[in-house]
Amino acid sequence: MSDKLSSSARKVQEALKDKGFDCTVTELPGSTRTAKEAAIAVGCQVGQIVKSLIFKGKKSNTPILVVASGSNRVDVRKIGEIVSESIKMADADFVRKETGFAIGGVPPLGHSERLKTFIDEDLYEFDEIWAAAGNPHALFKLTPDELVKMTDGQIISVKDDN
Repeated sequence: MSDKLSSSARKVQEALKDKGFDCTVTELPGSTRTAKEAAIAVGCQVGQIVKSLIFKGKKSNTPILVVASGSNRVDVRKIGEIVSESIKMADADFVRKETGFAIGGVPPLGHSERLKTFIDEDLYEFDEIWAAAGNPHALFKLTPDELVKMTDGQIISVKDDN
């Protein structure tokens, strides 16, 4: 199956295998770039889609991965308080440089560098979730516990309550 995957999706499949996960990357004909598109493509709720968002420290430029439920907007102030620095959404060039992937397909693992990672506690509302797998057409199914294990992320409330 992995022979039929694009190079970026194959990179994610290999990262999953190397870390001992039995998840299968699937490339779909339609776009999965947004949480809504991804949910429609796999037939799940928007909240089950894992958004891998890259932020950076405003002073340090340290990359930060926030893995959020597709239905939630991230409160950057909450994350900033935890990392003791104001943060902002990273631009496309920074995302590609730090992760090796383009926006719209950033997976929760397989990045160029190890990233400080925060995981949205709301993902635990679901038994299964879906994450991007390297490009805007690729996804893989996993559990919230698997997400924590593969990212070594800290489970927190990331939702903007406003």
